[in-house]
Amino acid sequence: MGQDHHDHDHGHHHGHGHHHGHAHDHHHGPRPEERGFAPGVALNLGFVLLEVVAGLVAGSMALLADAGHNLSDVLGLVLAWVAVRLARRRPSDRRTYGWRRGTILAALANAMLLLVAVGAIALESVQRLLAPEPVATGFMLWVAAAGILVNAGTALLFARGREADINRRGAYLHMLADAGVSAGVVVGALLIQATGWLWVDPVLGLVIAGVILAGTWGLLRESTDLAMDAVPAGIDPAAVGAFLAAQPGVTEVHDLHIWALSTTETALTAHLVRPGAAMDDGFLAGLGRDLRARFGIGHATLQVEAGDPAHPCALAPPETV
Repeated sequence: MGQDHHDHDHGHHHGHGHHHGHAHDHHHGPRPEERGFAPGVALNLGFVLLEVVAGLVAGSMALLADAGHNLSDVLGLVLAWVAVRLARRRPSDRRTYGWRRGTILAALANAMLLLVAVGAIALESVQRLLAPEPVATGFMLWVAAAGILVNAGTALLFARGREADINRRGAYLHMLADAGVSAGVVVGALLIQATGWLWVDPVLGLVIAGVILAGTWGLLRESTDLAMDAVPAGIDPAAVGAFLAAQPGVTEVHDLHIWALSTTETALTAHLVRPGAAMDDGFLAGLGRDLRARFGIGHATLQVEAGDPAHPCALAPPETV
């Protein structure tokens, strides 16, 4: 599967000397954007199975809640992984941007999955509060302690490159939240052992649901924004507009659009009015380089107009899209 020219957009590609042009490069190890997915999925899937069995045997809502949550994480990881692989596919005649948007849809689906998990955990916990059931606490302790290790370990796999990619950040945040949740289950088991209060387990289930909800909200908001072609969070559209307006010979900038092609790549289109300027490829090439270096916008399409009043641009008014 060939690599396309967008690869140098991500800062974290530098320093990996392997050639990207060939179809099978697994003997070089995973690419930077794919790092962590295979071991992360394997580790967590194994742990989910352990937790389900342990939760059923121990009758612990906190453990089953954690298993459900971890399963949604495995699905989230798989989604993010598939999206990263799809994003590498070359554009076609029909899909002119390739499959890059898949990474945004994966982040959105990931957030939705977590919200479903939150609902299920909260519902079951409330039912348990109304009708408490006995819990085998020793079991809870050991499994949750293992969970802290598994989740913290997986989070570390995604720690690199998370600032630049909402998809990786989603995976990282999930795993970090999971490690915290497992720590909560350990505390709960100790509390039940010490006091015999059965309500601690379902209350923990509710607290866990609240923690996940809080962590997911930002991911949901940001991925929804990207899916709606909003300007990505790290870019100030006013600054980009001012930068373009300050270019030599430019008297006006209109029809400026900035949106995400994927969770790591940004596109821009704009009309620049340059009265009396000749066609200038050097100007456009330099502007493209500057937009990438200053704002991380790697895919800029610029239309240069002379500003002839006899032919006003139909897209110039700010309210037209």
